[in-house]
Amino acid sequence: MRYKREDLQQALKVLREGGVIIYPTDTVWGIGCDATNAAAVARVYEIKRRVDTKAMLVLLDGAGKLQGYMEKVPETAWMLLEASEDQRPMTIIYPRAKNLASNLLAEDGSVGIRITQELFSKALCEQLRCPIVSTSVNISGEPAAKIYDEIAPELLRAVDYVCYYRREDKSMAKPSSIIKIDEKERITIIRV
Repeated sequence: MRYKREDLQQALKVLREGGVIIYPTDTVWGIGCDATNAAAVARVYEIKRRVDTKAMLVLLDGAGKLQGYMEKVPETAWMLLEASEDQRPMTIIYPRAKNLASNLLAEDGSVGIRITQELFSKALCEQLRCPIVSTSVNISGEPAAKIYDEIAPELLRAVDYVCYYRREDKSMAKPSSIIKIDEKERITIIRV
């Protein structure tokens, strides 16, 4: 399945203008914005009715870009990324993030980043030239929308653009695994 160029261009226009979109990712449908724009990030928290002390993850289109968003990429992370290349999507929580909206980060300064291989979200990151917030489409505490048809109408109305790509896809995606790496490179598995 190929996305339409117009769909991608409209999503990019909204992101560049500081807007919020709903879009398909390599896992569940996501609410997203430019991860370097604090005002847009605040709006995502507001839409989800989520407290801003609970961090959100971001998508990047390639592991080579990680170094631009953290002080040091742990060696353990490189090994995990290499080992998981053809596996289920994996989010890694990294210590000491930088160059991202401060209200996106956890209280300890960490951030969750997933390298997306999904066509549309990868193209969004590549062409926006920065990470994109990727948080599930739901009101905080409610189940995440796994397919487009599960997205609550109030959330569809709350954003600036809803992507068309994969709206008809009924395959039930799963959330990513989540692994946290601390400053001493110790690994904690948060979600398998």
